[in-house]
Amino acid sequence: MATPDELFCWEGDWGLPSVSTDCLVVLEISIISVGLKSQDQTTVEEKAYAQFAGAPLKLRKMSNPWRSPSGSLPALRIHQKETLSRPSDIIIHLRKQKYNADYDLSAKEGADSLAFISLMEEKLMPALIYVFWIEPKNYVDVTRRWYAEHMPFPLNFFLPGRMQRRQMEKLRLLRGDESLEAGEEVEKELYHDAVECMNLLSQRLGSQKFFFGDSPSSLDAYVFGHLAPILKSKLPNGKLQQHLKSLDNLTNFCTNILLLYFPRDGRENSNQKPLVQHDSGDFDHVPNKRRKQFLSALVALGAMVSYALLTGMVSIQHIQQEALEEPPDLQAIEEEGDG
Repeated sequence: MATPDELFCWEGDWGLPSVSTDCLVVLEISIISVGLKSQDQTTVEEKAYAQFAGAPLKLRKMSNPWRSPSGSLPALRIHQKETLSRPSDIIIHLRKQKYNADYDLSAKEGADSLAFISLMEEKLMPALIYVFWIEPKNYVDVTRRWYAEHMPFPLNFFLPGRMQRRQMEKLRLLRGDESLEAGEEVEKELYHDAVECMNLLSQRLGSQKFFFGDSPSSLDAYVFGHLAPILKSKLPNGKLQQHLKSLDNLTNFCTNILLLYFPRDGRENSNQKPLVQHDSGDFDHVPNKRRKQFLSALVALGAMVSYALLTGMVSIQHIQQEALEEPPDLQAIEEEGDG
């Protein structure tokens, strides 16, 4: 029996199956591309997660990108040999395996789908990067905090900052401006483009369940992946969120996809065990996680002290008992420190 492909994704939160836009797109396309249309939500979820409705995929959710075969998320490992990291490459691979979410689209609908996906990449994605990774309060209070709390020690100390720098580089590339910096003028321009894109998507969707009728396509997956994080996250600066919530059809669109394909991700205080088990290397058990992090912190502290002693950054002097009888000369100590 052939080894199933493995799909590695960021774990979820805020009622979403994943906190990552790229992972949301890949997860949704992986499900709808096999024609999953059952009305039984429990059956839908079991098939989607456990078997991906017949697609030979094994899902691994995690909060440590270094446990991915590519060092990034999402990633698709094919037969334990090749690894695909870009969502577009993963989608192309699924299509080669006869899992095509756009199989029933006409030529015109296919062209419309590509046009709207390109529009989102140009107008909406830059604003998403800014909202979550550049805007100061959102980054500090939501994005950096989430990754720092979910990543294992010591990655949580430096990986969020590295990820932010990469996102800034991506934003500059998308905008074609190497000198682009955060500021009110840039924010206003990015938000204007994003609002325009949302309005166009809302007009195209209209009163339909999905963008091309009663069946989902890759465009639905892309729209969901881009809009759901804005809708569900608790952002201090929620300008885009407020506008999205004013567009009832797009809000209902995201909610319906969550209910249909990921019903358990939005449930709170559920006593049922999740169908997808996180990678054990990510400290799944909360008591063990805290104990391991505490022990790791002690080890790291010991290592830093040892390094300081070995390099002469800190020295320990043996003081004779007689020297303790008189207080040291403060001025002499200051002069010695200055030297």
